[in-house]
Amino acid sequence: MASVSIERVIEKLELQNLTPQIDVESVKIHQPDINRPALQLAGYFEHFEETRLQIIGFVEYSYMEQLPIETKQEVYPKLISEKTPCIIFCRGLHPDELFTETALKNNVPILMTNKPTSAFMAEIIKWLNVRLAPCISVHGVLVDVYGEGVLITGESGIGKSEAALELIKRGHRLVSDDVVEIRKVSDDTLIGSAPDITRHFIELRGIGIIDVKTLYGVQSVMDTANINLVIRLEDWDKEKKYDRLGLEENYTEYLGNKVVCHNIPIRPGRNLAIICESAAVNYRQKKMGYNAAQELYQRVQNSISKPRDDDDE
Repeated sequence: MASVSIERVIEKLELQNLTPQIDVESVKIHQPDINRPALQLAGYFEHFEETRLQIIGFVEYSYMEQLPIETKQEVYPKLISEKTPCIIFCRGLHPDELFTETALKNNVPILMTNKPTSAFMAEIIKWLNVRLAPCISVHGVLVDVYGEGVLITGESGIGKSEAALELIKRGHRLVSDDVVEIRKVSDDTLIGSAPDITRHFIELRGIGIIDVKTLYGVQSVMDTANINLVIRLEDWDKEKKYDRLGLEENYTEYLGNKVVCHNIPIRPGRNLAIICESAAVNYRQKKMGYNAAQELYQRVQNSISKPRDDDDE
């Protein structure tokens, strides 16, 4: 199961640790869902997800301030259990002494941010969704082409890295070469990234490893990109019939999400970079409502149905 340490959360979201006595590196978050414990502070603990990250906003804090000490002594131990990964106070608010004592007793870190509650919730949910999303690794190259994430796959040595290098020279951006980590952020979104060890590197047979960021500048790389289109390179088979119109979309599937896929046959003289670039632009055009294949089909249909101006005698 994917997890992220509280230490990483503190570092990424620039949080202040109000309980430095607790080893935040050993405390892990296993799910991206969060909870604002308003009902729990009122004493309702049915269906309480104690394993979620808990966020205290101004409303919860104001309610806690007016609670009598007896109620706090009853509610706090139920709210702050050993299963709770951490509790975050927003808007620069600080917990009272009893709250802190209960958290330390149960080894629950208390963090603080100066950001507004709603803005912080949106930020941390988005980040956790990416970090804790289901993840697989595939063999391929991921390049951002005109804002569309293009995953180039195919057998080893077929020319994926060479195509990516030519795309980079044409002004597009590399995300990952050789190994692409794919995360399912939602039922509609797949995000690809590079493993830390190979980030910004490309392997070219006969030359070796090159550092794209160093050679072509920071504008030639990016850390993550949505996977919008898959281009599968394969050796040309003269016996195989390839799609020449594109009236019907072909799809491939990763982590249950379908992605548009084009099978591109490779022959000497074909410029893979231009083909990938054209495929990305054509996909973008389809998203904007224009389909060239359907336009051609409509023209042909209109031409067939149009009466001829022949003189019948």
